[in-house]
Amino acid sequence: MKNDLFSIGNFTIHGYGLMIAIGFLLCVIMGMYRAKKLKLSSEAILDIALIGLVAGFIGAKLLYIIVEFPDFLEDPLRVIGSEGFVVYGGIAAGVLVVVIYCYVKNLVFWDYFDLAAPSIALAQGVGRIGCFLAGCCYGRETDSWCGVVFPEGSLAPAGVKLIPTQLISSAGDLLIMVILLWFHKRAKRRGDVGALYMLLYGIGRFIIEFFRWDDRGTIGALSTSQAISIVIVIGAVVLFISNRKRVKPVVGEDVAEEAAAEEEAAEKEATAERASTEEAPTEKASTEEAEEETKEEPEIADKEKN
Repeated sequence: MKNDLFSIGNFTIHGYGLMIAIGFLLCVIMGMYRAKKLKLSSEAILDIALIGLVAGFIGAKLLYIIVEFPDFLEDPLRVIGSEGFVVYGGIAAGVLVVVIYCYVKNLVFWDYFDLAAPSIALAQGVGRIGCFLAGCCYGRETDSWCGVVFPEGSLAPAGVKLIPTQLISSAGDLLIMVILLWFHKRAKRRGDVGALYMLLYGIGRFIIEFFRWDDRGTIGALSTSQAISIVIVIGAVVLFISNRKRVKPVVGEDVAEEAAAEEEAAEKEATAERASTEEAPTEKASTEEAEEETKEEPEIADKEKN
């Protein structure tokens, strides 16, 4: 509703950029925390977050340029410098560079994809609040009680009630995050959590597109994002099916608990060994004392006879 939050001199804090930054930070914090819990590399999570951020920014802007290509030909700088981005472009570019990173670092991509999926949904949910503040990604005109009127200067049409698709998308993304965190504890195969994220986000994005009113390109009767959503959902189903052939289970909380139990058992064993080592000198001393007493008994008997 208000993109320019406050200014410090000539430096203005924009709501859209601020929420994107907050979403990114929360994404990294959650990812690193869960990486330690699941015995994965927290350093790798930080690397993935940074390269994913850069690649995601470039990918989201490139897809936006493709969608707005006629406007780009007329005024390239205006399109490049605008706040327009297409999320799917960012996701695709981010996944690509992470696959390459995992290959170079000899890491299992599916482990980190499963780990990152809830964090990505969290970042998207917070980022959509930034969309609401800026007025982009707005919904259709409505007379409903839930309609929102954007002010002048917003990217959304001012003075009319619009469906708050940004907030609906935000709530949906946060719900996806909760579902993924719950599912991660019960997933049986690597890649299942990532596949569920693709499935839920693809379906949700396909549905919300029917309620949006901003210009974002079309492919036939569908919006560009709806066409991509269909591909994403199909990919998720294929991934679920292929995951059934995987032998290795998912790296989840159950695995972490087993590892913790093994560590606890090892600590107990080490404590027992230390205790037995400390008891050994005592036992030796007791044996020596017993031998001395045994030697003293005949001497005492001889003295008594004399």
